[in-house]
Amino acid sequence: MDNFHKYLLLGVLFSILSTTTVQVTLTADQVIRDGDTLVSDDQMYELGFFSPGTSTNRYLGIWYTNISPQTVVWVANRETPITDSSGVFRLDTNGFLLVIAASNNTIVWSSINDLVSVTTFIPEAELLNSGNLVVREMGRENFIWQSFDYLGDTFLPGMKLGKDFVSGRDWRLTSWKNVNDPSSGRYIMFLDTQGFPQIFEERGSISILRFGPWNGERFSGLPIHTLNSINTHEFVYDDKEAFYRTTLVNKSVRSPVKLLPDGTWLRYNWNEPTQEWSIYWKAYTDMCSNYGLCGKYGKCDPYSSPVLCSCMEGFEPQNLNEWNASVWSGGCRRKTPLKCPNGDGFQVFKNVKMPDARWSLYNRSMTLDDCAAACTRNCSCTAYTNIDIRTGNGCLMWFNDLVDVRTVDESQDLYVRLALSDITTVTESTSKSSSNNKRERIIVMLSISSSLGIVILILALFYIRIKKKKQLAKTSDERVQISVDEEYYMESKDDDTELSSFSLSKISKATNYFADDMKLGEGGFGPVYKGVLDDGREIAVKRLSKTSSQGIVEFKNEVKFIAKLQHRNLVKLLGYCIQGDGSMLVYEYMPNESLEKFIFDQTRSSKLNWSDRFHIIHGIARGLLYLHQDSRFKIVHRDLKASNILLDAEMNPRISDFGLARMFKEHENQANTNNIVGTLGYISPEYAVLGTFSEKSDVFSFGVLVLEIVSGKKNRGFTREKESNNLLALAWRLYQEGKAVELVSADMLDSCVVSEVVRTIHIGLLCVQNYASDRPTMSSVHLMFDQNGALPPPKQPAFFGISSLPIIQPISINDVTLTSLEPR
Repeated sequence: MDNFHKYLLLGVLFSILSTTTVQVTLTADQVIRDGDTLVSDDQMYELGFFSPGTSTNRYLGIWYTNISPQTVVWVANRETPITDSSGVFRLDTNGFLLVIAASNNTIVWSSINDLVSVTTFIPEAELLNSGNLVVREMGRENFIWQSFDYLGDTFLPGMKLGKDFVSGRDWRLTSWKNVNDPSSGRYIMFLDTQGFPQIFEERGSISILRFGPWNGERFSGLPIHTLNSINTHEFVYDDKEAFYRTTLVNKSVRSPVKLLPDGTWLRYNWNEPTQEWSIYWKAYTDMCSNYGLCGKYGKCDPYSSPVLCSCMEGFEPQNLNEWNASVWSGGCRRKTPLKCPNGDGFQVFKNVKMPDARWSLYNRSMTLDDCAAACTRNCSCTAYTNIDIRTGNGCLMWFNDLVDVRTVDESQDLYVRLALSDITTVTESTSKSSSNNKRERIIVMLSISSSLGIVILILALFYIRIKKKKQLAKTSDERVQISVDEEYYMESKDDDTELSSFSLSKISKATNYFADDMKLGEGGFGPVYKGVLDDGREIAVKRLSKTSSQGIVEFKNEVKFIAKLQHRNLVKLLGYCIQGDGSMLVYEYMPNESLEKFIFDQTRSSKLNWSDRFHIIHGIARGLLYLHQDSRFKIVHRDLKASNILLDAEMNPRISDFGLARMFKEHENQANTNNIVGTLGYISPEYAVLGTFSEKSDVFSFGVLVLEIVSGKKNRGFTREKESNNLLALAWRLYQEGKAVELVSADMLDSCVVSEVVRTIHIGLLCVQNYASDRPTMSSVHLMFDQNGALPPPKQPAFFGISSLPIIQPISINDVTLTSLEPR
């Protein structure tokens, strides 16, 4: 150790230390010891030593006061933890901040290399109301050092995301390694200044997410980035720096942006009445958020699932076979080679995210007409747009293949260079040549008249068809089916759902006429078959059985709900078929079938390591959070179980089977019923006994699922030792004995992260507590998984013993999907 560091440590050891204190400022040679805190003047933020999650390591950090679980927003010694409680935080007479492990006289972090040299001054450190820890000369406002220059995983209002071209400082976010370890993780979020600045997220050196460039109001493609009552947005780009920053309108609001260990980028708002964090927006909204999913000149549309990608007009797939197999990375090529400068033109594309602008040039003073002329003259220019959509001015030109284009609800137009023949093909019906204006008006009027006539004819035929069906109906079941068809038709119009109505002949052909070798399984609704449409798409067809306990009401319910839901962790409904005496739902095909077939199968279970199971748990949590909070309607699923979690080709979980789901009105939190439905082992106690259900009923089912995924054992019918007659009882007993890790499935003992497993079991037990009011919301559960704060102790779970189960009378024909319980 050099003499300088020895001098600093001696200063610490001979400082006058107090007992636990709360301070507002820190002057030279004052210290904050482990147990002491430094608070902001408005007491919104607090600085001190903490241990993340289940770790015993100690870190100096800043967190929100009076919020549980603890929400840390900045860490000093994130790469060098202290292993005991001897930590000391000190401001020395030179203005240096030091974090010291006093037990071995080691400086684990300092601001020495970051400070501007100042000859003579009296330093002072303060935690500002913004959450910014600053060092300044006493009595002056200019900062000598500030924590806002050294971002962690949290982007607070007032921070900059970008670059200082003078000092070379790079303001970027870096995720934690995991909830128990704040050291640098795999993901970074930064402002890329190659070309016109835009925001990127990378995993390692691989780009996985992009927003931008800035269009005067927002980064192109960034969700919920409009004027609001919470914060304002600012983008600065000049010779000295380029950065993006938000500013709070209401200073009392807590609204951080976090880059989570799994790469998720979220903005949270603190809800004071409920004392919970709520998700304001997510950067990753759908599959089209993946960077460059459709390759060069490909365009992604999340509403065209499962075929997300199409070639931009004037382009065709580079490899048609790969494209038809949904391998889109090869992208697209021009249909017609360019013949610059006289054989080319520009096609306008509306409502698209601007392409990757790293290989672009820009000029802020040019008009859009000047931009068009400049791009036309340069044969290497592939596209152009205006920079500021508010004024229409500025020029941004691309000189590379266009990558990462998707549909968005934005007003910036993109002009892409095409051969004139391709532009004619695309736009001949909308040409605005003055010599053709009169002819076009006539064509438009005739088209409108013809269209109206066709619509009227279709409606008349539809009315005659429905009336004829009603007259010929001989059974109540047939009348119900017609009624459902009518009602669903009207609801689809009202709710803007876009579902295909498949014919029975088309479905029969796709499933080889419902051959046994195409049958995937059978539930309470009826059998499920695999099918292949004429265009090569694989589908799953759920066919309503005549003897099914779930009838036309459940069929209609499922169509109505899933048609309104769009989320990557919910199964995608493609369409329906109501023809003759058959009612069918057509879904996207999930090649790995259900979660049940993995976790409860001795052979297939070994294929799921801890990382896979943790990923599946997270996906289910995200899907439930969407249903309860983020969708257009608040929906309670009521039949969440392993067999209703489907797995796609990449083992991403999809919640399915919405036949029993219930939509809640705004401000409605629970409901009662005498017809209790669901599956034994997953039903919450208040629902089974009292007929009361709410989103907390789904939370209970989720908790059961978590424990089943971790253990590989079913809750229902579980037998082990005398004192543990179901899975919940076993998990509770092991938790109380400090042996929770023994619940882990033997298949993943070698792959599991013990701290994550124990925390996951803890969260599962919180979800299955006896009283609904004790259980967390899915919003809180999501934060528990992604943050590192201490968890509240769980109370004894529901259905601890078999004797506490209510009387059950199964009404499902296969005793699996649907049960009716008689409340006591």
